[in-house]
Amino acid sequence: MRSTKGFSLIELLIVVAIILIIAAIAIPSLLQARLAANEASAVGSIKALQNAEVIYYNTYPTVGYAASIATLGGPSPCTPSSTTACLIDNLLATSTAGSTGKSGFVFAVTGSMSGGTTYNDVYVNAGSPLLTHSTGNHDYCSTNDGVLRSQMANVGDLPVTVQATCVSFAVAQ
Repeated sequence: MRSTKGFSLIELLIVVAIILIIAAIAIPSLLQARLAANEASAVGSIKALQNAEVIYYNTYPTVGYAASIATLGGPSPCTPSSTTACLIDNLLATSTAGSTGKSGFVFAVTGSMSGGTTYNDVYVNAGSPLLTHSTGNHDYCSTNDGVLRSQMANVGDLPVTVQATCVSFAVAQ
């Protein structure tokens, strides 16, 4: 009598087919979960930038709000000053347009003067996905009113830098 050890080709093909079916069901869900995680991280980064702006404004009242995102960060070891406040992680401070970003998003901070003031009394914090519909679906921003706003992202979007543009976004839910 002949001894049969191992699996037949048919059995192996059935197992591979089952694995492929499970992967076809699971991979889109994983990609959607990753996109949602990136957007949650972006919202958290915008909130961290809001907090940093308030602290910066109170620490450097003659300057007002930070003029750029780099001003809020600083390389390690960081020495606090009005040009490197050390209020945010340097990864976030360097996640600007043209960089590899942070969790699939790039960010910008713009402080500006309005109404004849001598200090930055207005700011805009914003983030946009590196790859729309892949790393994120929304652009996010906030101004010195502290309200988080968002809109659907378009391919090639950059973080907004103008307060009127940010205020035109819908309030994020």
